Amino acid sequence: MILFPAIDLKDGACVRLKLGDMEQATVYNDDPADQARAFAEMGFDWLHVVDLNGAFEGRSINGAAVESILEATELRVELGGGIRDLAAIESWLDRGVTRIILGTIAVRSPALVRKACRHFPGKIVVGIDAKGGKVAVEGWAEASELTAIELAKKFEDAGVAAIVYTDIDRDGVLTGINFASTLALANAVSIPVIASGGLASIADIERLVGPDCAILEGAISGRAIYDGRLDPRAALALIAESKGKASC
Repeated sequence: MILFPAIDLKDGACVRLKLGDMEQATVYNDDPADQARAFAEMGFDWLHVVDLNGAFEGRSINGAAVESILEATELRVELGGGIRDLAAIESWLDRGVTRIILGTIAVRSPALVRKACRHFPGKIVVGIDAKGGKVAVEGWAEASELTAIELAKKFEDAGVAAIVYTDIDRDGVLTGINFASTLALANAVSIPVIASGGLASIADIERLVGPDCAILEGAISGRAIYDGRLDPRAALALIAESKGKASC
């Protein structure tokens, strides 16, 4: 179980959105590199970074902020937001990003995702963001007719490293992870699934280390950490303890 702290970038700053609304953004740190260093000091191994402006505009907008994060720590970084072609994928991987998250393009051009998986094995993550049960694209601004499971199954044999599943209706509102939908997706495909949206407290971590959630690769936390509702060191200790018990 990996706990991924989120760094969402809007206009160069670390923010959290409410329900995916760019107009409901709370700025938590105007120095992304400083935030990355803080997460490293807390004991995290990964960062989940999203270029929010890029997600809406279809191209990298907060590139300088991402580069500052990569220079500030040695944490592994998965990056999404506005990455829509092989050249952009290769460019970010060359600059030190560990994995690339493809969201909108997974709906618009599944063939490109498959090609990216062949070119960059183990480096491609599919981001599936769902609102009302349907996949949303273009920075969550548009809804498709696909369900999360339908989209995920398109990539069963593609070599996708993981799926980040975000419940938009819970994102940034601290109501708890949608375990039912997340586990339904994880049980429907063989691709590892990462839960995103709604993680609110240590109670969610306790649930995540339970036996039925062992199928998940991990979960992403944003607002709960920034607001102090989740003690990151306590959460990481609980995860480490659960791993120790599992290996006994």
